[in-house]
Amino acid sequence: MAKKNWIAGAIRKKGALRKTMGVKKGQDIPISKLKKAAGGKGVSKKTEKRATLALTLRKLRKKK
Repeated sequence: MAKKNWIAGAIRKKGALRKTMGVKKGQDIPISKLKKAAGGKGVSKKTEKRATLALTLRKLRKKK
């Protein structure tokens, strides 16, 4: 059985992905930038993992 609050444990440094991607606070990170970073081209391994997590969490969001 999976941990109950695994998302809270996965997000340690809030805003770190935004900072490394060069997106201003309050703006959404474009999906194209996230996909490029998740692919690992020209970014650190840590940023790649954060981008992959961001894409995964995006899928969990409820649609209105």
